[in-house]
Amino acid sequence: MPSIPSNKPYRVGRSRTGLGLFATKPIKKGTKIIRYFGPLLDSKKKKDDAIENKYLFELNDRWTIDGSVRKNIARYINHACKPNAESDVKPRKRKVFIRAIKNIEPGEEINYDYGTDYFKAYLKPIGCKCAACEKKRKRQRAEARAEKARLKAKAERKALKNAEKLAKAEEKAEAKLKARSAKKKLKLNGHSLNGKSLNGKSLNGKPPNGRSLNGKYLNGNSRVRVAGKKSSVRKPPVSAPAPVLEVQPAAISLEAQPTAI
Repeated sequence: MPSIPSNKPYRVGRSRTGLGLFATKPIKKGTKIIRYFGPLLDSKKKKDDAIENKYLFELNDRWTIDGSVRKNIARYINHACKPNAESDVKPRKRKVFIRAIKNIEPGEEINYDYGTDYFKAYLKPIGCKCAACEKKRKRQRAEARAEKARLKAKAERKALKNAEKLAKAEEKAEAKLKARSAKKKLKLNGHSLNGKSLNGKSLNGKPPNGRSLNGKYLNGNSRVRVAGKKSSVRKPPVSAPAPVLEVQPAAISLEAQPTAI
C-alpha cells in the first residue's frame, strides 16, 4: 500500500471489493478530499487512444486521465450507487477532485459514483458490490425466501385439501358400493331382505314378535286373517254321528212244534 501522510484524513484499507479508501478524521460535507490524477491521454493520438484499463477518467471527448499510477491514491476509492462523495471535474484545468457530499465519519469508507458507462462496462457484468446493492440483494434474497416459503405453504395446503377431497370421494364411493351391495341382497317373492322375511317366512330365523303370517299361529292364539283374506288353512269337516241300531232279540217259542212225519 502507498504511504499516506498522517495529516491526511484518509487511509487505504481492506473493503468488501478489495482495497478501499477510509476516513481517519471527520470530513465535512463539501470538503475536497483528494485529487484524482495521472498522465493525460490524448484521444487524437493512436498510442494514447490504444491504452485501456479500469482507471481511465475521461475529462472530455479528447482528454482522459490515466489514474493507474500507484501515486494516485484516489484510484482506491470504490464505486457506490449511493455514495458519500462525488467527482468534481474541471475540464479546462484538466483536473478532477473527489469532494464529500455528506458528512463522513472516521472509519467510514469513502466512495463515489463512477458513472453509467463505467458501470455498464465493468460493474454490471460481475454485479455491483457496493453497500446499497448488497443491501438490495439481501432484501431481495429475504423476499425470495419468504415467497418460496409462502408458495411451499400454499402447496402444502393445496395438497392437504386435495387429500381431504380424495378421502371424501373414496368414502362416498365406498358408501355407494355398500348401497349397491345392499340392493343386491334385496330379493322379492319370498326371498330375504337384509335378514328379514316376506310372505310368512322367518325374520332372522324368528317369528316377528311371536306372530305369524298367512294363517299361521301368532303367540299360540287362534288363526287370523292377513290383509282381509281368508286363512288358507281350512277346518276339517265334521261328520254326522252314525245312527245307533237297536238289536231286537229273536222270538223264542216255548211250545215245541211237532215235527211233521
